[in-house]
Amino acid sequence: MNRYALWKYLIIAVALLFGGVYTAPNFFGEAPAVQVSAAKPTVKVDPGLVRRVEDVLKVAKLDSDGVYYDTIGQLGTVRARFKDTTTQFAARDALDKSLNAGAKSEEGDYTVASSLVSRSPRWLTSIQALPMYLGLDLRGGVHFLFQVNTDEALEKRLDTLATDLRTLLREKSVRHAGIARSAGQIEIRFREADMRVHAEDAIRAGMTELSLREEAGGDDLLLVATLTISARRDIASSAIKQNITTLQNRVNELGVAEPTIQQQGADRIVVQLPGVQDVARAKRILGRTATLEIRLVDDTKSSGITVPDRSRTTEGPPVMLKRDIAVTGTQLVNAQAGIDQQTQQPIVSVRLNEAGGRSMRAVTRDNLGKLMAIVLYERGKGEAISVATIRGEFGNQFQISGSFSVQESNDLALLIRAGSLAAPMEIVEERLIGPSLGEENIRAGFLSTVYGFSAIAVFMILYYRVFGLISVVGLSVNLMLLIGLLSVLQATLTLPGIAAIALTLGMAIDANVLINERVREELRGGRPPQQAIHEGYEKAFATIIDSNITTLIAGIFLFLLGSGPVRGFAVVHCLGILTSIFSAVFVSRGIVNLVYGARKKLAGLSVGQVWRPNGSAIAKA
Repeated sequence: MNRYALWKYLIIAVALLFGGVYTAPNFFGEAPAVQVSAAKPTVKVDPGLVRRVEDVLKVAKLDSDGVYYDTIGQLGTVRARFKDTTTQFAARDALDKSLNAGAKSEEGDYTVASSLVSRSPRWLTSIQALPMYLGLDLRGGVHFLFQVNTDEALEKRLDTLATDLRTLLREKSVRHAGIARSAGQIEIRFREADMRVHAEDAIRAGMTELSLREEAGGDDLLLVATLTISARRDIASSAIKQNITTLQNRVNELGVAEPTIQQQGADRIVVQLPGVQDVARAKRILGRTATLEIRLVDDTKSSGITVPDRSRTTEGPPVMLKRDIAVTGTQLVNAQAGIDQQTQQPIVSVRLNEAGGRSMRAVTRDNLGKLMAIVLYERGKGEAISVATIRGEFGNQFQISGSFSVQESNDLALLIRAGSLAAPMEIVEERLIGPSLGEENIRAGFLSTVYGFSAIAVFMILYYRVFGLISVVGLSVNLMLLIGLLSVLQATLTLPGIAAIALTLGMAIDANVLINERVREELRGGRPPQQAIHEGYEKAFATIIDSNITTLIAGIFLFLLGSGPVRGFAVVHCLGILTSIFSAVFVSRGIVNLVYGARKKLAGLSVGQVWRPNGSAIAKA
C-alpha cells in the first residue's frame, strides 16, 4: 500500500541532483574582474583582444585567474578575473592606459570597467549552472534617474516636417513665398489666398500630425502649422521608448547582469545597475547624447558644418555638410547588412518610415551624383560614419555601399538600428548603494531565513517526532529546489524576494502540518497505521492543492500587474508554491514509504501524541 515504484524514486533522485548542482554556484561568491568593451559602435571587440589583454597584464606583472571572451547581447566583451580588488584596480588602469593609447578622441576606443563575476568552477559554468543575480539592494550598485528632454524631440520632429512640407507642396504644385521654422511651429508664407487654401487642403490630407491656422503676416498670407496634441503625445512616447532601447544597448557595454531600465512618469527613465563598481564610467557611457542624421555634403564649402570623416579605414580630411537635415535617426526603421548581388560587395540595406521616404526621394532626385553622409552626433560633436555618392533616386528603401568589410557592414547596420537617442537626457538623480550595505542586507535576509527555518524545524520535530523530521527534510528539499530554479532562470533576487522565500517556507510547512494532522486524525478514528498513512496523504492532497492554487492565482496577478520589486516577489512566490507541493506531497511521501512502507505490521506511528476520543493515548512506533 505505502510503496513507491522505482521510477518515482528516480524522479526524486533527479530532482535532488538538479537542485544540488544548480544551487551550488550560489555558495562560491563573486570575484573582482575587469571588463573590456567597445566605447564606440565603430570599434570591434573580438576574441583576438584576449591575447592583447593577456600581454598587457603580463607586462604590468599582474596575475589573473583567467582572461576570456564573452558575448553580451550582440556585442563582444573580454573579461579578466582577479583574486583581490587591489589587483583589479591596478589591472583596470593598466589596460585603460594601454588599449586607449593614441585614441582619436578623449573617450578612447575601449571602455575598461570594473565588475564582478562568479567564482564558480568552469565545469559548473559549462552546464550553465550560474548563481542567481542579486538586485541593487543586495549587491550594491548605482541608481540613475534620467530626465528626457521631450521638447527637443518635438522640435526635431518639426524640423523634419518642415522639410517634408517643402517636398509635399512642390509635388502638389502649390506656390509659396517661403517656409520658416520658429519655436514650436512652422510658418508658410503665401502671396495668393487660393494657394493658401490649396496648401491647407494638401497638408490636412497628407500630414495628419499637423494642426493648421491662418494668420496675417504683413503683406503676406500666413499658414501656421503646429503639432496636434495626439502627435505631441505620440512623439514624446516614442522618444522615451527609443531612448530606453538605446540605454539597454549601452548597458551591455558594462556587462551588468539583469539591469533595471524602465520609464517613470511621463518623461523620466530609471536605470539601476547592480554590481557596478566604476560609477564614473557608467555615467559616461549612459550619458552619451548620440543622434543620427543623414545630410548632403556641401560641395561649395561655404556655409555648412564641418565634421571629421570616420568613414574610411584611415582618417581623411574633415567633410563639410549642408545645414539642412535630409533624414533624422527617428525616421530610420531598420538596417540590415548584406551582399550586393551584382558587385558581391558588402552593403547595408536601410528602410525609412513614410515621411523619411518622401524626404529621401526628393533629396536624391535633386542631387544625383553628389555625396551624402550619415552622421553620428555625440556630446555635440559629429562624425561622418559613412560618405557615399548618390547613384539614383530612392525612397524609403535604399542601400549604403562603400569600402566595407563584412564585419564593418554588420557594425554599421547595428549602429543605425540602435545607435542614437531620440531626445537628449540629463541625470537628475544619482544614488550609490555600496557593497557593504548590500552585504548587510544579504546577511540580514540570510539570518532571518535561517532563524525561521530553525524555529520551524525545532517545533516540527518536537511536536510530530519522526513525521516532523521527515517534514523538515522535505522543507530542506523545497528550499534547495527553489534556489536551483531561480538560478536556472537567472532570476534577480532582491529583499522582497528573500521575503517571498520566508513566506514559501511558512506555506510549505502548512502543507506538512495538514498531512501530519490528517494522519493523526485517521489514527484517532481507529485506522491501522499503514492505512492511516495512505488515507492521510490522500485526503490532505485535495486541501493542499486547493489552498496553493488560490495563492498561486494571486501570485500570477501580482506578476502581471506589478512592476519592479513586486514582480520579483511574485516570481519567487509562484515558484515556491510549485516546489512546496512537490516536496510536501511527493518527496515527503517517498521518505515515509521508505521508513514505514516496508514494515508490514506497525504498532503505531511516531507522529506525536495521538489521543482517542475516550482520552486514552495511542501507542507510537
